[in-house]
Amino acid sequence: MDATAETRPITRPRRPFARMMGAFGDWMPKGLYARALIIIIAPMVLLQSVLTFVFLERHWQTVTRRLSTVTVQNIAMLIDIYKSFPQDENAETLTRLAEQDLGLRVRFAPGEELPQARSKPFFDLLDSTLSEEITRRIGRPFWIDTVGRSNLVDIRVKLDDGVMHVLARRSQTYASNSQIFLLWMVGTSLVLLTVAILFLRNQIKPILRLADAADSFGKGRPPPIDFRPRGAREVRQAAHAFIEMRDRIERHVEQRTVMLAGVSHDLRTVLTRFKLQLALFEDTPELEAMRADVDEMEAMLEDYMAFAKGDSGEDIVRTDIGEILGEVKSQAHGTKDIKIDVKDEPLVVSVRRHAFKRAVANLVNNAARFAQHVNVCAAKQNGSLTVEVEDDGPGIPEEEHEHVFRPFYRVDHARNQDTGSTGLGLAIARDIARIHGGDIALSRSPLGGLKAVLRVPV
Repeated sequence: MDATAETRPITRPRRPFARMMGAFGDWMPKGLYARALIIIIAPMVLLQSVLTFVFLERHWQTVTRRLSTVTVQNIAMLIDIYKSFPQDENAETLTRLAEQDLGLRVRFAPGEELPQARSKPFFDLLDSTLSEEITRRIGRPFWIDTVGRSNLVDIRVKLDDGVMHVLARRSQTYASNSQIFLLWMVGTSLVLLTVAILFLRNQIKPILRLADAADSFGKGRPPPIDFRPRGAREVRQAAHAFIEMRDRIERHVEQRTVMLAGVSHDLRTVLTRFKLQLALFEDTPELEAMRADVDEMEAMLEDYMAFAKGDSGEDIVRTDIGEILGEVKSQAHGTKDIKIDVKDEPLVVSVRRHAFKRAVANLVNNAARFAQHVNVCAAKQNGSLTVEVEDDGPGIPEEEHEHVFRPFYRVDHARNQDTGSTGLGLAIARDIARIHGGDIALSRSPLGGLKAVLRVPV
């Protein structure tokens, strides 16, 4: 037997257990607040259940059985006295002594028969215990009613010449104070649960505020003004770590932006000199080619700077997406057929207007560069703004969908390099989408070309 065959009996039993644990994980709540409550409530319920079982098993049943035994012994004694002293006329003395000394109301009914048997109650602890004791100690036909009267138990025993009626107080046969224990148990559990809920809510609130601040920062939005470390020591440490991380990222972005702004200024100065020097020469075909090269270098420089900056310094404002798409259509390269469809106009969301417009323009221009027809659709659904750009161009192979987002990457067999593109359009668009906390995904378009879906949370 090979090694693979030897390991099969070990791996197979794990599959049902893994599926069971997966199903259990899907059923469990996902929130920290709910899970923390379960961690507190589950042991409490288990402890109370064990205490209740032990109490019922060891105390309640024991006390009820002993009380029932004493009551049945008294009834057996009364039956023996009734049979041994027939000279007691109408058993008046026996009845009086039973009520005075034993607390039992006794009545003898000569010639009477027992009524039909009653169905047992749902909670039949007293019924079953009392029936067992009467059967064991008296051994005569009997009939009992433990639910007909609230404070009394009706016991009837068949004698030779009639029926003996006995009314006993419920407290003589049943541990009736047990509900006090259950009441105290449930009451204290509710008090502890209320305290736990209030305490947990105060502990979870700082974590939720930290999550909101991190989510806002991830979407490029300013954190809440009143955000500061609160709560337990570990939560405060996490909040301090988040604030330090946020400050380092902001400093890094600011330093990069300042450095690139200086580089851009210096390079633009050199390009301006080139243009001035070229303007002094007479127009020739060679000179026109050099001017075209300078213009291309200037366009490439603008793309490089936009990609490096990421337009992260722009403020978030309420923006009409339909207006942006109209501007993109009017400024698109070429005279291609571009259709705009905006659901639920006016579609107004909070974004970085110029950055978002640049991202959409890059997607539309990328589609228009290689296709004849372009469809753009914008909608707001499930808490996100979605902009879909579809074309009927040559498309991009599925295995290249992630590669085309790399800076300066080109798919040679689908998108040639003779289009004046710098290879940064999709990279800039995805960078802007991620600054907003979203992303861009590519797939095949129903038109036969490429479909780009820009999705950002709003």
